[in-house]
Amino acid sequence: MTRYTVLPVDPAVLKELRIADDAGRPCAPYTVTDDDAGSPLRCCLRPTRPGERIALVSYAPLRRWAAAGGALPGAYDEQGPVFIHAEECEGFTPGDGYPFDRPGALRTVRRYDARGHIAGGRLLEIPADATTGFDAAFDEAFSDPDVVLVHVRALEYGCFFFEVRRPSTEPR
Repeated sequence: MTRYTVLPVDPAVLKELRIADDAGRPCAPYTVTDDDAGSPLRCCLRPTRPGERIALVSYAPLRRWAAAGGALPGAYDEQGPVFIHAEECEGFTPGDGYPFDRPGALRTVRRYDARGHIAGGRLLEIPADATTGFDAAFDEAFSDPDVVLVHVRALEYGCFFFEVRRPSTEPR
């Protein structure tokens, strides 16, 4: 069981991204083939499967978070590619571990403060016990009282996987 709540892309945001992405481009759905199955979906936080209709869209997670809370991330605002289902899907169902937790994979755990500015980060090589590894990385991030939000990103491409927000009560 994970100690932190993982947040996929919000369903209301997905509805917007399925029309036009955060770079202003129209959504261009396509069907997943056997060769390109396995890409990480940010709507339901699982890999793609052959035959599914998906889209690769530009997403600005910090911009979306900042707009909802009145923060001004300035130059820290960035957008990048994410895969989503082309139509509404079942969404994310939390399980026993964190999404995309393949041992040995490299992730960036990037921290943000209430202004939406980067407040540090770290590289995480996912250990064999991935849940314990992620929990420790999030414990470390939220030990800084200024950190309110963490983005988990792929090291190779820098793309956003999911976010974790400061819990209302610190886990111990």
